[in-house]
Amino acid sequence: MKVTFNINFHTVWGQKLCVVGSIPELGAWEPALAKEMSYKGDGNWQLELEVTSPVRDIEYRYFLSVNDKQIFEEWEKNHQVFFIGQADQYTLYDYWQVRPANLAFYSSAFTKSLFAHPCNTHERVVKSGKRLTIKISVPRVEKNQRVAITGNQECLGNWHPDKALILSCDTFPVWHIDLDAGDISYPLEYKFLICDDQQQPLYWEEDENRVLNLPPQQVGETAIVSGLYFRDNLPLWRCAGSVIPVFSLRSEKSFGVGDLGDLRMLVDWARKTRQRVIQVLPMNDTTTTHTCTDSYPYSAISIYALHPMYISLSDLDVETHGRVSLRDPEKAAFFARKQAELNGLDAVDYEQAVRYKLEYCREYFRQEGEAILSTRGYKEFFVQNEPWLMPYAAYCYLRDTYRTSDFTQWKENSVFDKNSIRELCSATGKAYPEISFLYFLQYILHTQFKGVSDYARKNGIVLKGDLPIGVNRTSVEAWMEPKYFNMNGQAGAPPDDFSVNGQNWGFPTYNWDTMEKDNFSWWKKRFRKLEDYFDCFRIDHILGFFRIWEVPLDYVQGLCGHFNPALPLTPNEIEQYGLSFNEARLTTPHINREFLPELFGDQTEEVIGTFLAQSSSHHFVLKSFCDTQRKVEALFAGKTDEASLRIKKGLFAIANEVLFLRDPREPDKFHPRISASQSYLYRELSATDRYAFDQLYWNFFYHRHNEFWKARAFSRLTPLVGSTNMLVCGEDLGMIPESVPDVMNKLQIFSLEIERMPKTPQREFTDLYNLPYHSVCTTSTHDMTPLRSWWKEDRAKTQRYYNNVLGRAGDAPEECTADIAEQIVSNHLATASMLTIIPMQDWFAMDDSVKRKDYEAERINIPSVSNHYWRYRMHITLEKLIEADSLNNKITELIKNSGRK
Repeated sequence: MKVTFNINFHTVWGQKLCVVGSIPELGAWEPALAKEMSYKGDGNWQLELEVTSPVRDIEYRYFLSVNDKQIFEEWEKNHQVFFIGQADQYTLYDYWQVRPANLAFYSSAFTKSLFAHPCNTHERVVKSGKRLTIKISVPRVEKNQRVAITGNQECLGNWHPDKALILSCDTFPVWHIDLDAGDISYPLEYKFLICDDQQQPLYWEEDENRVLNLPPQQVGETAIVSGLYFRDNLPLWRCAGSVIPVFSLRSEKSFGVGDLGDLRMLVDWARKTRQRVIQVLPMNDTTTTHTCTDSYPYSAISIYALHPMYISLSDLDVETHGRVSLRDPEKAAFFARKQAELNGLDAVDYEQAVRYKLEYCREYFRQEGEAILSTRGYKEFFVQNEPWLMPYAAYCYLRDTYRTSDFTQWKENSVFDKNSIRELCSATGKAYPEISFLYFLQYILHTQFKGVSDYARKNGIVLKGDLPIGVNRTSVEAWMEPKYFNMNGQAGAPPDDFSVNGQNWGFPTYNWDTMEKDNFSWWKKRFRKLEDYFDCFRIDHILGFFRIWEVPLDYVQGLCGHFNPALPLTPNEIEQYGLSFNEARLTTPHINREFLPELFGDQTEEVIGTFLAQSSSHHFVLKSFCDTQRKVEALFAGKTDEASLRIKKGLFAIANEVLFLRDPREPDKFHPRISASQSYLYRELSATDRYAFDQLYWNFFYHRHNEFWKARAFSRLTPLVGSTNMLVCGEDLGMIPESVPDVMNKLQIFSLEIERMPKTPQREFTDLYNLPYHSVCTTSTHDMTPLRSWWKEDRAKTQRYYNNVLGRAGDAPEECTADIAEQIVSNHLATASMLTIIPMQDWFAMDDSVKRKDYEAERINIPSVSNHYWRYRMHITLEKLIEADSLNNKITELIKNSGRK
């Protein structure tokens, strides 16, 4: 079979065009084996290829090379040609594919959910044996709309819209039409239009008519024109949705904690209220201690495994989508009582809910496990997921056997060995009963989640996931693939509105150089797993792809961290700013005696005698037994009295008293300490030294790294964003480098916009009327107080917001009333952001008959509390919420009036 590739692309001397593709004749995607095209003049390139491989289709892509090195390639979406009928010759006329300005519409959020089209084909008889196929990308087509074509010849209806031909969409968002080339005389003038289900024209594409002028075809030849894009000028498409952790959902069927059955019911509510997106928090397994500290959803022990607490007990029989009751009536009655007891609680009792749900699953597994593990569905799941499933199950077994998730304590299993793990998981081994139960749990979770995901897509609802920036330092991945992690550092965040001392998440940082060597395969596998369930996702702390805040292991707080990668300063560079670099004075924690009463009050003398050593006539340093925050934390473990807590806090503060931090990789270089102007040591500087330090600090944190971090982010995010079909959003809050918006804009990663966290330093509140279209707008996040609590935090700020933003006169009321909440939500819905996603608590705030009386119980997380207990749960069941017409009608009207779909 002969395939001829044609493309028009203007190059300069020395540049060549190549084709790489899915078949051996095109290098099987290996650029070094790609085929070089011949230049035919006037920007036209051609490649004639004899295809002998027995294939039904080819995917391919063009790229530009110089001296056999690829320098530029098409957008990540490949060209594709299907071989049909008896044709033995295919001539392809392609247009270079560029990244479209409306990239979001090509994501699975639209192609599989919002605009998903049935696989419709419109076969047409080609009597002459000369087939012309025209393909065009038209992603923004509602489910009740179709793409049509008409033109200046009889075969295309002679410009009569009612005679326009409907295109097929079996590869949506690419539409195509097969024409009989024998009926066409060139040049052919034509244009595309959008019709409704009844083939009534809705609108035409923009700009001038298209013209096609091809050489004559031979009998048995198929000519294919591809790479066209529909030209529209439609109003911005926008929609609304809700965000809530799945564990926070409540229904009559759940078991003390939200589950996948509840998520399915939330889809029904979203559809009823005209919403199109449901955003959740991470749902990966986080079990390290079997205590409430495991409730932190961003500390995954596996990037693949789901948390067992999300199993819907009422849908355990995945074959019939129902539950087979426990045969033992006493046990059935026991679990029914536990369910009622846990469902009656105001908040999630994490330990009890997980414990009894797992006990129920064990009973069910004893009863039905053998039959389930013998099903075809389970066997297929196991084969597809074995590379991560077996190590995960072994990890859980060893964690519980050794009673610690710290794999360095697992004796002969402290270092991961594939053969040993396979032997441990052998079906004939003593561990298999527990191992197989863990397999069963993940199979049930996967099957239930896939069911919910398919149900959401069918109902036009996008499920939006959350990708944590880090993983637990004792996770399966850290055990299996330690080469990817730096275990000597702790990931966190610099100080912000959430935490004045910064945040220390405890996660290991990444060895990005190692990850880059295998083209970020670890991250790509994470993305692919998310695609099993989600069509949109949020990259938690996307700034981590630019640089991560790395905290030394000796520190508990995040204040004495530094950015990695970074460009630390040499002593000579520091002194060029006019600051004399006294290394011992500026890098060793110490405190002037005059400041001690501020830290310790009437306990000052006791602290001096017990914890401090005098280093000069006025200064003290911490004694060796308490000279790091980790040592201090251990000294005060379990002490909760007010005096101990104050001393602990004061000693932590002294440990932070430096102006420069030594770089762990280049010990002769230094980082200025973040928020150093708030330190006691800074107060001791002379006015001249303060000025010098301020200049150095400003340049270091806001200028020095801009291009450096931009290059790093592009090298990491470009291949990752290109590897997924999901709509990609980023959480770009906090200390944002100047380069972040540029990178996100070019890659069309949606930003996160919050009114009370403006990204413009001069503003107190974000200007909602000028938000970027490619963004997610929301009233608050899980790390913030919901609207009603925020209203009471700062009375003066609330008053300014009431008068200047809401435009209301007089004194602001003490409470965020329902009508105020409604106005705030309405303002967010009116923005240009494509997605406005409102936290469930803020929807509730709009209706007095629905909202919770105790507004303080609506907080999900307090970032400054490292061991916060994540236990927020809706106060109303989903069954009652679906029937809450007062609130639901209000939400529906607000969304409709905002022009959101």
